[in-house]
Amino acid sequence: MVLPQHPALHIPDTKVVLSTASVYPASTAVAFELAAKLGYDGVEVMVWNDPVSQDIEALRRLSDAHQMPILAVHAPCLLITQRVWTTDPWTKLVRARAAAEKLGASAVVVHPPFRWQRQYAREFVEGINRMAGETDVRFAVENMYPWRYRDREVLAYAPGWDVTDEEYRHFTIDLSHVATSRIDAFAMVERMGDRLGHVHLADGSGSGKDEHLIPGRGNQPCAELLEHLARTGFDGHVVLEVNTRRSASPAEREADLAEALAFTRLHLATPSRVR
Repeated sequence: MVLPQHPALHIPDTKVVLSTASVYPASTAVAFELAAKLGYDGVEVMVWNDPVSQDIEALRRLSDAHQMPILAVHAPCLLITQRVWTTDPWTKLVRARAAAEKLGASAVVVHPPFRWQRQYAREFVEGINRMAGETDVRFAVENMYPWRYRDREVLAYAPGWDVTDEEYRHFTIDLSHVATSRIDAFAMVERMGDRLGHVHLADGSGSGKDEHLIPGRGNQPCAELLEHLARTGFDGHVVLEVNTRRSASPAEREADLAEALAFTRLHLATPSRVR
């Protein structure tokens, strides 16, 4: 979906990007193919167990073949990626930065450490800011959420899941994580201020699970956030990081990703120009 230019319509230059995580468990290659077919502006590579996602030259070939720029790299911070690019968390970040620089990506998405990564967690805030000062690539630290077991909350991240408690240079806001945290999205956006550098757009219902619904299918202010970004001159990327694992077929997955793209482009277009 491409909205027509009109004097009364402000369409920002914000890139709308597809995360390769949005096609899981399908491959990184499938994400590039769908991003090109549907008209996304680029791809965010989730570095995970797919060997292609870890291989800079393989990624470059995919990018060239589909004419899809790689605009962001998501460092391997998940439980399932603890052995990807070695087990050392700082080595993972160094390699993510190198991948971003070589592929022309402008952002590396990073999760805060798990609490059991004690040494890494103690050094994380200072270390991530030092690394951010050594490159033009944005290290955008992503908000997470408390883990819940029955009626108890488990604090899984250190220094904490609410990244606005720390002085990071740039943030990623993830609205599915906001929903899981059961906090106010715009209150977090306000705390992030002009350090908001990257957006993971997905919806959630506040069920306690990290749902990554197609925008518009939950109760998060996805449309309002996009309109806010368009009006305030946001200079980062909006990345669709949604869950299509329940899609009954490749055609249904494609339709979901097309719907997510149409929603995003529609609500990034506003009737008033940025001032």
